[in-house]
Amino acid sequence: MVESPHQHPELESLTRTQVLIAMGVTAVLLLLATRIWQHFDRLATLPFRWNPQHILLGGGLALGITALSAVIYQLWPQYRASATIYLQLVIKPLTWSDLLWLGLLPGLSEELLFRGVMLPALGLNLTGLVLSSLCFGILHLNGLRQWSYVVWVTVVGLLLGYSTLATGNLLVPVTAHVLANIITGLSWKITHPAR
Repeated sequence: MVESPHQHPELESLTRTQVLIAMGVTAVLLLLATRIWQHFDRLATLPFRWNPQHILLGGGLALGITALSAVIYQLWPQYRASATIYLQLVIKPLTWSDLLWLGLLPGLSEELLFRGVMLPALGLNLTGLVLSSLCFGILHLNGLRQWSYVVWVTVVGLLLGYSTLATGNLLVPVTAHVLANIITGLSWKITHPAR
């Protein structure tokens, strides 16, 4: 049985305006945290270099993440319930054109902080990868019942972080994150039409 936000009083339905404001404020706060971190640790920044091959790599990673999410959604009931609640809260109130913001705002701000600054500051190694991915997962915690969604987002953080380590280019995780969010939003809108 899929849970709805109404079964969780702490997760009330949001309006389109509330979702857009929350995304915008969160993006600004994450970008501010990034700038503050860069101010105190100027060496802790990975580059963002234009490279068509890295855009394709990011696109392929986005498709892989969304495909893996779809498989896990079918196989893991706890994740399915958590993801359904999260997606219903965030995507349901948005219009089709808002999905661009759903991709860009979190995709850019989260990647700049977690992969652009935090990963190199913690170490461009397994420890830095795991710690930055755990922080990324915890950022997406909406309540203790949503723990399985945090596990999934942590795995996504590991994939995005690994792509950053492998290429040394923030363009790959940014592209993957933006496209994965847009693809997820589009597929949710298609499979859950507004009534």
